[in-house]
Amino acid sequence: MRLGVIDIGTNTLLLLVAERCGDGQVRALADVCRFGRLGQGLDATKRLHPDAIARCLVVFREYRSLLDHHRVERVRVIATQAMREAENAADLVGPAAQILDANIETIDGAREAELAYLAQRRSLPALAGQPFVVADVGGGSSEIIVSDGARVVSAVSVPIGAVRLSERHLKSDPPSAAERAALDADIDAHLAPLALPSGAALVAVAGTATNLAAADLAMERYEPERIHGHVMTPAALAELTDRLFAATIAARREIVGIEPQRADVIAGGAAIFTRLAARLAAPRVVVSDRGIRWGLAYEVLTATS
Repeated sequence: MRLGVIDIGTNTLLLLVAERCGDGQVRALADVCRFGRLGQGLDATKRLHPDAIARCLVVFREYRSLLDHHRVERVRVIATQAMREAENAADLVGPAAQILDANIETIDGAREAELAYLAQRRSLPALAGQPFVVADVGGGSSEIIVSDGARVVSAVSVPIGAVRLSERHLKSDPPSAAERAALDADIDAHLAPLALPSGAALVAVAGTATNLAAADLAMERYEPERIHGHVMTPAALAELTDRLFAATIAARREIVGIEPQRADVIAGGAAIFTRLAARLAAPRVVVSDRGIRWGLAYEVLTATS
């Protein structure tokens, strides 16, 4: 069976077309990212902006063509924080469902965390048997999952993300020291109530994380097989975060490995990983290219394995 999974995020729209191989593994036939920036202005208004809706519908038409091209037999569409929060989410759901010929399932934070953890457990077997913390940092929220190496100990969704924090705090270009301090304090306030282990590895998931890895590797052409499992030291992560905050948006667009469409919000996302790594006293940061779209693909395609 060929499965299409679409992940409607606050910043990006992701399409994974996958199938199960004879050895029981899941293979990607297409893994596509487009920027819908659905969270445009959402933190302030609690509504989806008409321009954001229009951008997303254009992408969905492209994705419907790709699904047909790959002769996909089953389509699952999941939506996360922006759609959970928007008072007018129905303005996107109806047209999107019609274009994609699929139901739009808005999942809660617990389900998002479950899928993020499953993706890492299945694709990063080297983590087994040791404590680790998965952080899936999106545009509007971050899912933080604690594992003892064998099972999930805790999983929470916190309303901090790259788009949300950037719109809330970063008004200057480059951000001022006071703006960064306010952003860091906001992150710390959301992390403070969480029961997190000390000394556990941090698994960094989603687009901010993969862009940071690509920048760390000075990768001119994105290579998912090199990104997935790439290890950064917390010091290298902090240094790269400082570099992003010191740069203008235009300068960030010129950094090798950073997607130009992510340049205005990546500093905010990087700060979440940096503050979390410090809170954990993490010995290393492992970057994952496989987010919740992969978790759902593993769940559906290997349900009987």
